[in-house]
This record gives sequence, structure tokens and C-alpha cells, in this order.
Amino acid sequence: MEGGVLSIQGGKLKARVSFSAMVSEMESVLVLYPSPAMGHLISMVELGKLILKYYPSISITILTITPPFDTGATASYIAGVSSTTPSITFHHLPTTPLPRPVSSYPSFEALTSELLTLNNPNVHHALQSISLNSTVLAFIIDFFCTPALGVAKELNIPAYYFFTSSGTGLALFLYFPTLHRKNTQRFRDTNTIHEVPGLPPLPSADMPGPLLDRTSKEYESFLYYATHISKSAGIIVNTFESLESEAVKAIYDGLCVTDGPTPPVFCIGPLIATQGGHGGGGEKEYCLKWLNSQPKRSVVFLCFGSLGVFSEAQLKEIAVGLEKSGQRFLWVVRSPPSKDKSRRFLAPSDPDLDSLLPDGFLDRTKDRGLVVKSWAPQVAVLNHGSVGGFVTHCGWNSVLEAVSSGLPMVAWPLYAEQRFNKVMLVEEMKVALPLEESKSGLVTATEVEKRLRELMETEKGFNIRNQVKAMKEEAKAAMNDGGSSLVALDKLLKSCRQKQI
Repeated sequence: MEGGVLSIQGGKLKARVSFSAMVSEMESVLVLYPSPAMGHLISMVELGKLILKYYPSISITILTITPPFDTGATASYIAGVSSTTPSITFHHLPTTPLPRPVSSYPSFEALTSELLTLNNPNVHHALQSISLNSTVLAFIIDFFCTPALGVAKELNIPAYYFFTSSGTGLALFLYFPTLHRKNTQRFRDTNTIHEVPGLPPLPSADMPGPLLDRTSKEYESFLYYATHISKSAGIIVNTFESLESEAVKAIYDGLCVTDGPTPPVFCIGPLIATQGGHGGGGEKEYCLKWLNSQPKRSVVFLCFGSLGVFSEAQLKEIAVGLEKSGQRFLWVVRSPPSKDKSRRFLAPSDPDLDSLLPDGFLDRTKDRGLVVKSWAPQVAVLNHGSVGGFVTHCGWNSVLEAVSSGLPMVAWPLYAEQRFNKVMLVEEMKVALPLEESKSGLVTATEVEKRLRELMETEKGFNIRNQVKAMKEEAKAAMNDGGSSLVALDKLLKSCRQKQI
């Protein structure tokens, strides 16, 4: 890029200077607007860090809101980023009151959707304020922040999406308006197999949760998001091309948007945190010290994200399965969801392990297992030499962290698009084994035992391990000089520059 701060010379990406001079004498800024959930915030911050690494003359401002519900420990995470990366500015939007009690919303998605829609006046004011002293090169919004697309258009600011989930997920959502037109029944009421460009045949039951009921508010919101994402200046997706090659090709070829052109798509990933999202100190040291005493690649790590919770009955099944499997384990346990509906969107208290787990479990497994309350330093754990497998809720950040660590997975989806992710991990990418639910929705101790043994002791598990190791090397290559993700980053910044001309 002539005159820019990022160029590709001899296949290598190099930093340069004075990008702002190409656009304006004022400081150039990219404004990022994530959904309030921890996973969305972390990957948006990592995008900002990557841009700063290669475009140090650009400023990054991230708009944040303080929601009246649990999103993980975002406050401490933001404080940590502010102290270690002062070149990222967090612009905290004013608190927006909701029109009704938090507990009256049917789901986290419905709650988030309304909150972000109500925040539009604050977003408008923030962008106007930032524009007084800076040239806003682009406004990069989360999928959930689609209501702000109109704000950017009104202010004549190019708007790009940052899709924090997978490339296969992006292919599905781009095609979702077409599926909506083709089907008149609720997905949850049918046993239909759906054909989506770039994806394996997809059963109705494996659709993302918010898409299952076309009469719901969540479905309505996601259809609105999916209809508008193709109207943006471009879409950034947190993946690398070779991880999801079929889906990415279908998107690039314009097969997923059937009623108009597909905007430019930039596969820039894996964007993952180098350190955990929150916590630290004694908790972190305790986990890592215990891992230091375990044999190489012998420990199964069980962790289900910042919002994943199980019933007391399910926790007991997991415990029995772990004990019978004979595997070494590090298990993060969170309190079951509150029976008090007024508290269902609030952070749970620390669990009482003695009452939640089977009698004597902790004592019987103390020589080969460690149970920690609520949180563990996931990135550090996944990269520890003693860890040999990962039981995950299939959140996309966790998937990318596992792939980047070369760890095979057992897929246990809990909410949102995670059931869909499970299908892709098992059938398309072949980096995970599935955990199957019983008809009651419970995953039995027998199933837990079976999958852990299969992952750690069998040829099938060995083959998955080899596949994910290969993906680990491809992830590294994508983010190295001349790699596909850095080439995409260069194209993204060129696109932002051209929109200002």
C-alpha cells in the first residue's frame, strides 16, 4: 500500500507510517462497537490490537455499554486492556434504561437486541463527538449491533461488520433470508434437511437456537440482522480461510446472498486473547501449578464459557463420568442457574462444590483431578503441555483457542449458535467428537465416560488430534507475514481508505 503503514513486499507484511496523512490532517480513527457479551468484546479488542500492530498511526476507539445483566467480568477485562494497551480508547456510552424489568425478557438474545436498539441515540452522539477531532475511517459493528447501521449511514461513515463467530456461521446467516422465504414452518417443528451453500446438509434441529421459532422476537431480530449485513461496506470474520475453506469459497463466490451482491469479506483470524479474560493472581497460579505436576498431554480440560451453566443433576452426571473414565481432569464448575426468575440474567454466586458434586467425589479424585470454582485461565491452560483434550461449549472463541493450541475437542453445545458449531466441528472440520444428549436433554455419565476415553485413548481420538495439529500450523501461517489473514487485513484497510476518497 503506497503511502500507508501496511504493505506486502516479497510476500511479507511490513509496518509503515503516516496513514492518517492519506486521509486527513486530523487523527484517523476506527470506531469499534461490540455486543456487550465477554466473548464478543474480547475478539473485537483483539481485532483492534492487530490493526494497531500494523497501522500504528491509526487510533482505535471502542464503544461500550454497561448492561443490567451478566455478560462475564467485562469491567475488569476492560480495565486490564486499558492498562496494557493504552492506545485503545474505551468510550463508555451512557446507561440506557430498559422499558421493563430485565427478568421479563424471554432470552439473553431478546434482551441484548432491545438494549442495543435503544442505544442508537448514544451511538449517534458518540460518533458525532469523535468526528469533531478525528477522521472516522470506518465504524465496525458487531452482528448484534445492526440497529447502528442506520446511524453510520446518516453520518456518512462507512460501516463494516465484525462477525465474531465462524465462517460457516456467516455463510448460514447470509443465506438465512433465503431459508426464511423457502420455509413457512418453524424449524423446531420440522425434520427437514437444509442445503446451505458451502455447508454440509443441515438438519432443522441443529439450526442456531434463535432461528428455531419463526414466531419469536429472537427470530425476528436475527432475520433483521441477516438482511442488513449484506448492505454493509464489508464483513470481517474471525477465522482463517483454510479452516473453513468450503464455506469461505461459497461466500466469496456470492452464493450465500441470493437477492443482491455480497459485500467484500475479510477472513482475519484467529483473533484470540493472549491472556485470559479476567481473574488471575492466586487462581491462575493455583491451576498452572497443579498442571505442572501432571504428565504431558494427560489432562482433559472441561470449561464452558463465561455464561455456560448446568443443572445440579447434570453436574453430578459429569462428575460420575469423569470418575469412571479414569482420566486426569481440570474442571471449571459454575453454580446452576437460579430458580429465582428475577435473577436468571445476573451473575451466579460461587458454587458450593460439596453440595453440588457426589459425596466423596473430590476426595476420591484428588490425585488426578482438580475442580475450580467459576473461572480458570483458559488460554494459559489450553497452551499448557499437560493438557491433552478440551470439553467445550463450542463458543467460537474457545474453538479458535483450542485450534491455535492444537487440542482436540469434545463438543458440548449449550446455547446460541453452539449446536450448529458442533456440527461443523465434528462433520466438516473433524476436530471434535460429539457428546450426545439423552431424550430428556441430559448428557449421561456413561456418555461422558465414553467420549473422554475415546478422545484420550483410541485411534479416532488420535486422528482428531492429528487433524487439529495440522490446523494449528495453518492458523500460525495465516497470521504470519504474507499469510491469508494479514493479506485480508491489508485489503480491509485499503477498503477503508478508498471509502474516504
